[in-house]
Amino acid sequence: MKWSRRNWGRVCALGVAAVAMPALRAQTAPVAPAAPRPGATRLAIAVDNRTSFCYLPLTIAERLGYFAQEGLDVEVREFPDSAQSLHAVQTGAAHVLSGPYASTIAQQARGQSLQSFVLQGRAPQVVVGVSLETMGHFRGVADLRGRRVGVMATSAASHRVASLVLGKVGLRATDVQYVPLANSAAAVQAFRRGELDAISYTDPTVTHLEQMGALKVVADTRSTRGTAEVFGGPMPSGCLCVPGSFLTQYPRASQALADAMVHALKWLQTAGLSDIIKAVPERHFQGDRALYLAAFTRVREAWTVDGLMPDTGPVTAARMLAQFEEPGSLQRVDLAQTYTNDFARKAKVRFRA
Repeated sequence: MKWSRRNWGRVCALGVAAVAMPALRAQTAPVAPAAPRPGATRLAIAVDNRTSFCYLPLTIAERLGYFAQEGLDVEVREFPDSAQSLHAVQTGAAHVLSGPYASTIAQQARGQSLQSFVLQGRAPQVVVGVSLETMGHFRGVADLRGRRVGVMATSAASHRVASLVLGKVGLRATDVQYVPLANSAAAVQAFRRGELDAISYTDPTVTHLEQMGALKVVADTRSTRGTAEVFGGPMPSGCLCVPGSFLTQYPRASQALADAMVHALKWLQTAGLSDIIKAVPERHFQGDRALYLAAFTRVREAWTVDGLMPDTGPVTAARMLAQFEEPGSLQRVDLAQTYTNDFARKAKVRFRA
């Protein structure tokens, strides 16, 4: 191995993780979610892929008992994909959706009301990188013409981010071969075997490939700066959203949900690695705590600090969606009706977030 500064840094980082892990395992047992009080308001929240870092604030609010503290008995229901979780809310099988803010815009364009009232993420957490094995002479994104690009699913956030990055240098969807790989383990194996020339994926998969020295990052939306470079501004991602009538019919429950989520977001700002191990369910680690914790440190800037929608966030999201929806379909969308900061603002004051 050539002992470059990058290799030394990777070896040192892995060594620190190896030393730290026994101590972390020795911490107290994982937190057990607090039981809701008798008479608590029962609500169901629909989500897909709840182990995703994008929805970690939801998991924290549940695991640390913040929903129960606000007088709520919340059941988080996981669905196989975003379409099914959205359908659950539309049909009344769930009251609240934990999903991407962009879905509120897309649904209004289709004549259906869906409104975000507390924002979990201010960055999509998707990274585009190229293979150091098959793209050893990589000079720029234009070199991906005719190459294979792994994505989590077609039309998903990872596919959209890849399309935007490629589009900046004039590459169209037909100029590359998109390879859907929903399973992260399969994505890593395909990358290692040289079956992919580039990948657009989320953590902890990206951090895994970085630690292996197999990936060169070309676009990184785990940070606010990288997000602005890709989208031209802040890109609101995960949020809690509901049909518009819910907020007016159930203002107390809506405020309680926002309070619990902002409480969780504030906790995440100062949470240490041992705190994460105690709060997060074991299955989220996918058998590798050290990797999960390494990825956690890379994505923590992506969460909002107070649940508020940034002023220019909706415009950025609409501009992104316009590149993938039918021409003119978003013209009738009133962005002011796709979100409200009223509940998160009150929670921000209460928790000094």
